[in-house]
Amino acid sequence: MTYPNIVLENLQQIDAAHHLHPFTDHRDLRGAGSRMIVRADGPFIYDSDGNEILDGMAGLWCVNVGYGREELAGTAFRQMNELPYYNSFFRCATPPTALLAQKIAGLAPKHLNQVFFGTSGSESNDTALRLVRHFWALEGRPEKNRIISRRMAYHGSTVAGASLGGMEGMHGQLGGAVPNIVHVMPPYAFELAEPGESDHDFGLRAASAIENAILEAGADRVAGVIGEPVMGAGGVKIPPASYWPEVQRICRAHDVLLMFDEVITGYGRTGHWFAAETFGVEPDTITTAKALTSGYLPLSALLVSDRIAATLVDKGGEFFHGYTYSGHPVCCAVGLANLEIIEREGLVERVRDDTGPYFARQLKEMVSGHGLVGETRAIGLMGAIEIVRDKRTKERFQPVGTAGTTIRDHSIANGLMMRATGDTMILSPPLIWTRETIDLAIDRILKALDGAEAELRGRS
Repeated sequence: MTYPNIVLENLQQIDAAHHLHPFTDHRDLRGAGSRMIVRADGPFIYDSDGNEILDGMAGLWCVNVGYGREELAGTAFRQMNELPYYNSFFRCATPPTALLAQKIAGLAPKHLNQVFFGTSGSESNDTALRLVRHFWALEGRPEKNRIISRRMAYHGSTVAGASLGGMEGMHGQLGGAVPNIVHVMPPYAFELAEPGESDHDFGLRAASAIENAILEAGADRVAGVIGEPVMGAGGVKIPPASYWPEVQRICRAHDVLLMFDEVITGYGRTGHWFAAETFGVEPDTITTAKALTSGYLPLSALLVSDRIAATLVDKGGEFFHGYTYSGHPVCCAVGLANLEIIEREGLVERVRDDTGPYFARQLKEMVSGHGLVGETRAIGLMGAIEIVRDKRTKERFQPVGTAGTTIRDHSIANGLMMRATGDTMILSPPLIWTRETIDLAIDRILKALDGAEAELRGRS
């Protein structure tokens, strides 16, 4: 769709006058003006100045099948004509909702057979929090309501989601978090591993922080442990292989539920349909969203274990929870078509066997030696580049965060959308990326690093 009578400057003025952006310094934004993204195709986005930008973030971790999929647009059109909306209240359902729930259950770990729909990952995590606490209350243990999370985790922007997450800046603006949520150290070896400590031992030590929190509170008071398999917005923090199996062992030993937040990792990102499979664990809940529709429409799904579902059905009565758009038929129809595309084109297998390993290798071989880079890491099609002033000591540029912002701006100027989280550069591209697309991205990353290095070291 084009807007021939509205020039860029007018759009920026309209945006500044009426649109409050998420996670934005609005004074800064209104001084600079918004970048207007006007169309997209395949792995590329295009702004109003005609610049072609390789999208290294799949929108916001979500556009797994790439842009311009007419099949998804056609599915939405047909469903809108047939049944644009009906709710899931009043003992009602719609065909796309039921079929998508069946499809997700068929792809998920075998013990997760129930699905609760919402529209966002934040909603999905809100639902998980309520459901897990409700489960223990139904089991006659209402005092078992504490949730253990990790510092630097991201679990959404609602009050409950921000409380579950471990972002200090978000906590500072809550004016009071949801109670009985505690945060422990994340499995972030780059900054937290001790000298000479192996990845294996660090993973066990990071997991022990969770057990210590359980013991401190008393296992009879802890409902669940929530975590992203790979911490996404916190900087693509990939845990050692020893971490999640040990966390699962701890949870089972203390009868604590394991809650996976796969809003980012679900539906192929790590080379399996779910990262639970990648890390070899069986969580009690999995929250998903984003790639469920590849971002074409808003939809989330909470996957619930048979254990929790049996208690909810047999002992629960009415579960006083839900949303107007739970199981929206158009969103669910698009979600079903999207999963069929991922399956038909073998995108999960491609990430696991080809592009994922190649992506990690190219980051390591081509980027890690750069003077600004302290470490690269990747899993599937998700990667991070740690930016440092001194490679030997891992000293950061000051103030922290300015290097990441500088590199992000150079990256976009060189035709690659790459995100900065503090001084960690992160990538999460569409699963349709090929080796050729990865090579193009690597070339643009190196140009951005070179340009930024001259600017950053010139300041110091």
